[in-house]
Amino acid sequence: MKLPGNMKITIIACLITVIGLTFYLPLIATPSFEPVFMPSLEIRRTSEIAKIDGIINDPIWKTAGRVDKFVERQPGKNLEPEVRTEAYMTYDDENLYVAFNCFDEPSKLRATMCQRDQFSGNDVVMLLLDTYGNASWAYEFFVNPYGVQKDLLWSSIHGDDSGFDLIWESAATITDSGYQVEMAIPFASLRFPNKDVQSWRMDLYRNHPRETFKQYSWAAYDQDEQCWPCQWGTVSGIASVKPGKGMEIMPTIIGSQAGSLPNYDLGRKWDNADAEAEASIGGKYSISSDITLEAAYNPDFSQIEADAAQIDVNSTVSLMFPERRPFFQEGRDIFQTLFNSFYTRTVNDPQFAAKLTGRLNYYNIGFLSAYDKNTPYIVPLEEKSNMVNTGKSFVNVLRADRSFSDNNRLGMIVTDRRFDGGGYGTILGIDGDLRLSQKYSAVGQYIMSLTEEPDNSILSAEIDDTTFNNGKYTAALDGESYSGGAIITQFRRRARNWNFTVDYNHVAPSYRTETGYDPWVDYRNFSIWNGLNFYPENGIFERISPQIWFDNRWNYDGDKKWTHLDIAVNGDFRWAQTYLGISYMASSEQWGGVDFNDLWDLELDAGSQFSNAIGYDAYLCFGTDVAKWLLEKGNTLSIGISLDLKPFDRLTIEPSINFSKSENIDTDEEQYKQFIGRTRFQLQANKELSIRLVIQYNDSWDNWDIDPLLTYRISPFSVFYVGSTHDITELTGEPNDRKVWKQTSQQFFMKLQYLFRI
Repeated sequence: MKLPGNMKITIIACLITVIGLTFYLPLIATPSFEPVFMPSLEIRRTSEIAKIDGIINDPIWKTAGRVDKFVERQPGKNLEPEVRTEAYMTYDDENLYVAFNCFDEPSKLRATMCQRDQFSGNDVVMLLLDTYGNASWAYEFFVNPYGVQKDLLWSSIHGDDSGFDLIWESAATITDSGYQVEMAIPFASLRFPNKDVQSWRMDLYRNHPRETFKQYSWAAYDQDEQCWPCQWGTVSGIASVKPGKGMEIMPTIIGSQAGSLPNYDLGRKWDNADAEAEASIGGKYSISSDITLEAAYNPDFSQIEADAAQIDVNSTVSLMFPERRPFFQEGRDIFQTLFNSFYTRTVNDPQFAAKLTGRLNYYNIGFLSAYDKNTPYIVPLEEKSNMVNTGKSFVNVLRADRSFSDNNRLGMIVTDRRFDGGGYGTILGIDGDLRLSQKYSAVGQYIMSLTEEPDNSILSAEIDDTTFNNGKYTAALDGESYSGGAIITQFRRRARNWNFTVDYNHVAPSYRTETGYDPWVDYRNFSIWNGLNFYPENGIFERISPQIWFDNRWNYDGDKKWTHLDIAVNGDFRWAQTYLGISYMASSEQWGGVDFNDLWDLELDAGSQFSNAIGYDAYLCFGTDVAKWLLEKGNTLSIGISLDLKPFDRLTIEPSINFSKSENIDTDEEQYKQFIGRTRFQLQANKELSIRLVIQYNDSWDNWDIDPLLTYRISPFSVFYVGSTHDITELTGEPNDRKVWKQTSQQFFMKLQYLFRI
């Protein structure tokens, strides 16, 4: 049949239209992905009763604010995520409620049932909260697919503080389509402005660790902007709520019984001391919504888990360990400065302590006072430091700062320590951050110290017999008085592809702080660090980062102490979250008046997380270095490896070894050697109950530490412990000077602590 011409044209036009719609309609119907910078969300108060069980099916979520447009912020640059995430938010008189619905294949989730704060490398959702909106500090709340919590406090000076804890509620459930999380953050746990209507900076994150580690966020980020919280979204609509106010009381009961082998003498009888018990009490009172007073009498500042041993065989300065004691957590960010002007572990064993912290609009203020029964006294010198126990002292610390627009800040600190029997150490300092542009900033701190030494000939015998300030003063504690200054300045560039830091700092020979951690004095130091980041779109590398670092140090007499030049390349792979780094450093150093040239070392660093069940981190370093106590050049070797093993999701095994040695470069004679092995086992029955065992060996002391512990934890501050510690040492005895392993000390302990909120 022959069709009319106009009908042919009509049919052809229809075919073209159908074909066109077939290919192009999906593109028209599906809008392109658009990241949203600094998004906003208005939420409403709920009248429904919230049930935090990890299942998002309660009426509370039906009227909640909803977010479903997330972006990939790492490693991609504001890309569309490969998995979908929904978040919900509402509040009532008591709590801020947040929920996440994370879509994924359940079999691919990575999660660990463990104590709060102890998971890593897990699937995680996060709430980031800057209640004052000044970008100087912020709360971070994490929850994994088992509902296990982690919380951090971020500050613009030192970043994340892992020792921070708050009381809040969380639950999670693994579903057929992924996992769901619910959070309830009590307003009583937060600090925020005392206003009728709140407007908070906030962001919502999701970590998605697979072959590569990916992180998704509600807010899109300009990665050339150095201010992190400045780019978060804004949540409004929170009205007529009150921040933390009222009283908290935390009594503690401790019981212990210790035994030891006197003087490590195999011929002596084991000595068991009588069982002891003591009580302590701490309290916190919110004077207003912005000011909190905290006090403790006879506080139990013991640590349930001993600090992991560190390689120190070739170190000439006192080691620094992290702070984990609860009393110092409230307002800890307020007391931080560029120099470690207040190192809280110098408040070692207080009879009582009190602390006042406040956040008033753009102002932060903190005051701490304590009476310490056993005071560590650090004597810093040009190349080393000494530490002795000076007994009792009274400590006062005052810190204040103010934030300005565009993420600028100015602060001051005053610390003072008065020693029982005479002597004091006082420092006065100012510090600040100046934002010059989106990418550039300058930071600095100046400190003046005023010192009057205790006069103690017995303690002086434990300190090296040396002088400083061209022989004007002695290192001994002989009652001398002097002052000294210290300064640190940095010019920084922070961006996605190119970063650098230019740093100059100096510390006078007569500078000393007895409330901080500054183990070196008598130096002027200039350094430059420069780093680039490349992000290949294809291939085995996710990121390639070449870096160069140059460091020069002189003493105040103008003698060059060292020069270091370090060239490194680091890379992240698109397989098993693998990273690999290689660095080469050439250097010259002066120790004890002896010049050592042609020093070098080559270091390799690597790590992978193959699955939820196994991961590792390792390093290998070898070269030519100085044996500082012998003043000899040696061929050095350092090795370290740590494993993260999860035979099943409630059992974590963390073995690690660290080894370091040096042999004389000419004679091959051993100059030093140290080996530390440590394994930590933890079995978690549920979120509250766990059993932990730590076994550690340090060959410097021919000593094994074996520490079992049973923990029942209701909250970060309400906990029951029962455990023991056992030291086993290799001893020499009769007959024939035989070597035997013998328990030389032990302690059994129990601790019950409970937080009451009134």
